[in-house]
Amino acid sequence: MAAYVLVHGGNMSTDAWNNLAQKPVYPPGERLGGKVWDPVVPGLQKEGYRVFAPTLADEWQSSLTEHIEQIITLIDESELKQMLLVAHSYGGMVITGVADRIPEKIVRLVYVDAALPDSGQSLFDIIVSARCDPASFVGLAPDKPYMEKLFFDGQKLKAIPKTYMRCKYSDFAPVTDTAKQKIAAAPGEWTYIELPSSHVPMASMPEALTRLLIDAAKQ
Repeated sequence: MAAYVLVHGGNMSTDAWNNLAQKPVYPPGERLGGKVWDPVVPGLQKEGYRVFAPTLADEWQSSLTEHIEQIITLIDESELKQMLLVAHSYGGMVITGVADRIPEKIVRLVYVDAALPDSGQSLFDIIVSARCDPASFVGLAPDKPYMEKLFFDGQKLKAIPKTYMRCKYSDFAPVTDTAKQKIAAAPGEWTYIELPSSHVPMASMPEALTRLLIDAAKQ
């Protein structure tokens, strides 16, 4: 049975989470890291899957390359052979880099309202290509992970089954609109789904997201 490796985006504040979710509610002024996946983890485990939701190393001190290495180390140390690699937001950069390195271990890539880079792009490059000012996104600063360009072999990723879940009421919509256009230009490579959700469906639609992640494992 495949395992899930869930990769979060920028380290969300508890204040931002509490504005979106009815539960759980966290103390203000903290950061969630991998805990953003807490509402979906039990449902996946109930189906018998192993689930990993690590917290990425400090985004103010680390790079995109180091985040990719962190996930590859987790996969190696946990001896994972088959996995669904799932990303939210900036995490799309991370799982794309991981897939380029170890495509043989991935049964499906799942992008949850996530960045979908071309080779040679950084997260900031994607935002600018969507005709947006990165400074317009609350909490997004020109830190190393978001400025580093990712280079990868697109042919390797083409062979991996992929799902994109676009959130219709996302404040990341200009970026995900660009992803939608890329997916439309690659018919047959993607399963495309739209959710009537905010940018953080783990908070606003956890049950629906859990069902979709389970369905992705069965495709």
